[in-house]
Amino acid sequence: MGSGQVTDWQGKNVTVAGLGVSGIPAAKVLHARGAHVTVVNDGDDARARTQAAELKALGITVRLGDGATLPEGTELIVTAPGWKPDKPLFTAAREAGVPVWGDVELAWRLRGPDAAPWLAVTGTNGKTTTVQMLASILKAAGLRTAAVGNIGVSLLDAVLGDEQYDVLAVELSSYQLHWAPSLRAHSAAVLNLAPDHLDWHGSMEAYAADKGRIYEGNRVACVYNVADKATEDLVRAADVEEGCRAVGFTLGTPGPSQLGVVEGILVDRAFVENRQQNAQELAEVADVNPPAPHNIANALAAAALARAYGVPAKAVRDGLRAFTPDAHRIAHVADLDGVAYVDDSKATNTHAAEASLAAYESIVWIAGGLAKGAVFEELVAKSAGRLRAAVLIGADRGLIREALARHAPEVPVVDLDRTDTGAMLAAVQEAKRLAQPGDTVLLAPACASMDMFVNYNQRGDVFAEAVRELGAGA
Repeated sequence: MGSGQVTDWQGKNVTVAGLGVSGIPAAKVLHARGAHVTVVNDGDDARARTQAAELKALGITVRLGDGATLPEGTELIVTAPGWKPDKPLFTAAREAGVPVWGDVELAWRLRGPDAAPWLAVTGTNGKTTTVQMLASILKAAGLRTAAVGNIGVSLLDAVLGDEQYDVLAVELSSYQLHWAPSLRAHSAAVLNLAPDHLDWHGSMEAYAADKGRIYEGNRVACVYNVADKATEDLVRAADVEEGCRAVGFTLGTPGPSQLGVVEGILVDRAFVENRQQNAQELAEVADVNPPAPHNIANALAAAALARAYGVPAKAVRDGLRAFTPDAHRIAHVADLDGVAYVDDSKATNTHAAEASLAAYESIVWIAGGLAKGAVFEELVAKSAGRLRAAVLIGADRGLIREALARHAPEVPVVDLDRTDTGAMLAAVQEAKRLAQPGDTVLLAPACASMDMFVNYNQRGDVFAEAVRELGAGA
């Protein structure tokens, strides 16, 4: 089970950790290749029993309610990405010298000899949008591609399916990278680094190191964020193939080997002849949807990866124009009485909320939810000058209220102590009362949603519904 391709799975004893979106396909794929597969799962609920029955019918062993014990004779563990590295199963594996792979590592090892190269993206925020932009640009260049990995098509399906790809746009989470030791991308980008998932990784250093794995063995370009020095540090620390270049992206004027913005134009000074003197126009800022600063940064990162693959400038412009962002990402809902209402429910942490708040001049901010250990001092201090008012909802709203009292004491705050279904409508009504023409009412919660909603999608939907209800009654 070294670093090369594994061609003969016949008779290998493989333990798959976790039922679910990655575990079930992994178990089926390995079983079909002749491996003796045992699936272990912590839970033993009705859903798990249904999934287990499906696998048992194929001849796969399933052990429910015990994800801690290493099955006897295990030669390899393939784990769901969310399983924490400190689980007893992995401690036992280390002691027994058993390697642990994630679903990404398994897909990487199962690729054929002529497999499509990977253009890979990670970062605390913006991954999905950037990968979708990248896929749109690659398609505009006439390439067969798909947005895969942590979104869309599963990597196993992309690697093993009948469809032939020229190149893949791959979103990778820090969890997936942790369990992908032999992954080697054509080119890769780390968009940004902010504290997130520290309960899983154990420390900011461990989190950053896992993100940095994406650069290991890159062939053409390691793309980093000029405004986020930590991403450049990861490039410096990476062991890459000879000739691989560090390429920065910036919202300012780019230097040589960078992409940036000059007078409303996205320009490339990295993938051009004589980059000391020359720059290539790629697209206009107006071609980026929406043209908020952090989204322009996403577009530049996507363009850098596409250009590293040799895509012409025209395809960058056409791909960005054709791109439509997913719902709940700075989505404009409506204009009422001269006030814009914007849904950025996807801003589930402080870093994402800070980027969202930076996109508008005068804001009535709707925020709050589950903080997941986050602190709000820096976010509020940086954004205080843009805040007309704040309306706070959710379980941990008190933490944001305290940060506002310290760093923006002049900003009016409405604290909504209710979690019923009408809470969001009440929040939007309060925001309308506080807003003035030219303002933006912005849902950028800086928190997770599960205290009041199923997920951030539902939270965004309920916000949009409340805005429409407000408009109907206006």
